[in-house]
Amino acid sequence: MEKLKLIATAAMGLESIVADEVRSLGYENVSVENGKVVFETDPQGIARANLWLRTADRIKLIVGEFQAETFEELFEQTKALPWAKYISKDAEFPVIGRSVKSKLFSISDCQAIVKKAVVESLKKSYKIDWFDENGPLHRIEVALLKDKATLTIDCSGTGLHKRGYRYLHNEAPLKETLAAAMIKLTNWHPDRPFYDPFCGSGTIAIEAALIGQNIAPGVNREFAFEEWDWYKEEWSNKALEEAEDLANYDQALNILGSDIDHKMIDLAKNNAMEAGFPDIIQFKQMQVKDFRPTEEYGVIVGNPPYGERMQERKYVENLYRDLGQTFKDLDTWSIYMITSHPDFEKLYGKKATKKRKLYNGNIRTDYYQYWGKRPPRK
Repeated sequence: MEKLKLIATAAMGLESIVADEVRSLGYENVSVENGKVVFETDPQGIARANLWLRTADRIKLIVGEFQAETFEELFEQTKALPWAKYISKDAEFPVIGRSVKSKLFSISDCQAIVKKAVVESLKKSYKIDWFDENGPLHRIEVALLKDKATLTIDCSGTGLHKRGYRYLHNEAPLKETLAAAMIKLTNWHPDRPFYDPFCGSGTIAIEAALIGQNIAPGVNREFAFEEWDWYKEEWSNKALEEAEDLANYDQALNILGSDIDHKMIDLAKNNAMEAGFPDIIQFKQMQVKDFRPTEEYGVIVGNPPYGERMQERKYVENLYRDLGQTFKDLDTWSIYMITSHPDFEKLYGKKATKKRKLYNGNIRTDYYQYWGKRPPRK
């Protein structure tokens, strides 16, 4: 099979985690850049990447890359690319764009020129003058960085954070991709207890269950590439069969999510049911200070309120103090909290073992990591 070049886009700060996932899938020539991971694979790899990458935002197929400092260069080199190889004559192919530190800075002009060049290329290939664009979606992106143009087609459709289980959520939901990354940055193993003290709509707990049973996060949703004429159904089916074979549904899990709001608990239970974990994840209405584990060597991952609004600041600061008091004697537990509050460590009462800068949407946060004692070797 031919080799294709793909991009897995990543939120700022998650590139190395996405790259680790890409490498674990066995892909070749993996390189990490700001906001993306580039790699090579065969066509079946499009399906596998979309199914398995837990922390990437979306998968894009690179059609071509070239230097372009003038609109003429952009037009001619885009026109020369093999668009008919990927885009059928009935396809819908809108063009989006972005430009950073490039002479061609007008995004609307770049989009219009790329659209015209693709149309001219397809006219020549299909010997027709008009495209109805009422078929499968092939969203093209022209991305210019320091005068280098990268032309891609989006393989995913809706973003990969849309797993298909969260039809309802709270006001400020944590993206599933960030939740998965937060878990991957811990030392949790599926045979250890896992607790989310601010579960909201249940995202962190559900992502932990997916990871714990090695279930591909994309198995219950659809992707844009599945509708493409050139993409063989057998490639998708083979990737789905592999995902089913690798899932470990018999793995016992001890996952608890709690929240002070009973409406959130109902929401989390509903989402867990949609995800296929109606009896595996436990959700409980509870204050954090009432957490009294009997197990050892567990992991706590939380996304507490940040106190971004002034009226919430005092409540949040008292909450962080309570967290420090509640967790101070859990020396065999590892604790991970994400927040934008600059004084978290001071309020919590302990300096983190490690902290990492992450972005929750557009909010710059720190991920505070408190490592507990390691369990004795068996």
